[in-house]
Amino acid sequence: MPASSPTSSPASVPAAPHSAPHSSGMLLGFIGVAIFSQTLPFTRMAVAELDPIFVALARAVLAALLALALLAMRGALAAARRPRGGQWPRLAVTALGVVVGFPVFSSLAMREVPASHGAIVVGLLPLATAVFAAWFGGERPSAGFWLSAVAGSALVVGFAVWQGAGGLQHADWYLFAAVVMGALGYAEGGKLSRELGGLETISWALVASLPVLVPVTAWLVLRDLPAIAAASPRAWGGMAYVSVFSMFVGFLFWYAGLAKGGVARVGQIQLLQPFLTLAGGALILSEPLDAPTIAFAVAVIAVVAVGRRAAVRQGAPAPAPETSPVLPGRIH
Repeated sequence: MPASSPTSSPASVPAAPHSAPHSSGMLLGFIGVAIFSQTLPFTRMAVAELDPIFVALARAVLAALLALALLAMRGALAAARRPRGGQWPRLAVTALGVVVGFPVFSSLAMREVPASHGAIVVGLLPLATAVFAAWFGGERPSAGFWLSAVAGSALVVGFAVWQGAGGLQHADWYLFAAVVMGALGYAEGGKLSRELGGLETISWALVASLPVLVPVTAWLVLRDLPAIAAASPRAWGGMAYVSVFSMFVGFLFWYAGLAKGGVARVGQIQLLQPFLTLAGGALILSEPLDAPTIAFAVAVIAVVAVGRRAAVRQGAPAPAPETSPVLPGRIH
């Protein structure tokens, strides 16, 4: 999963009252963000030898199998705890965005540009998610919020044009599409998590996508079998990371951190993600880091931080959550 984590609602995860849970929540949240932040470097490692579409869809299939096992362990497969009626189409929208859309477009982009380039563009994802959340929730963002959104978009486009020697690269359009799809999925998933719980929402989105993903992935395996068989351990290591950690394990830490430390406090850790991605690209892929790239990262994250604090007039209150978004104690 993707470069950013899903938006959660304060209504779904109550803030912890004591400093000890806050500290452990911050640590768990940081681990989750650190895991998410390495998605682009490991994706680039995988797509260097494997087809990007295969990487995107196969990683979702593997993560869905883990999610299915987790739902079974939590007893969430029982009829009374499954999603109901109109929740299924909303899960489909969530899956379209974060299970299929973001992985496909980011994988295609990582064939053409460094992970450090992707980190700057994808750094706009939290702000884009807030735009979709405001749209879906009937909220009315303030002028400050929209100014932040425009400024952040201008910075990202300016960076992309600068890196493309005066024009946008092909991969930039993939990254823009990844941001839009990821924001769409996270916004709808964040809204749905108020009813199902955060962890259940992403798990069911993964599981619900299996009937479509399995046959398509099987066809891709048959089509590209020689290349898949010849892929190096390095490529499969990248594939394993994005399948197990980016799309599954990261969410376990993230939602546990939100529950222990509170959404407002732990959510700010997301601002570190682009910097961790830059560091990962340098350490894992030996990508060069220059001062302008770091400066753009600082500027984008500053704009995102301002935008997240800007006033947004709330729409109708969401229904109370039916299940907790956190893992039960036996799985922590």
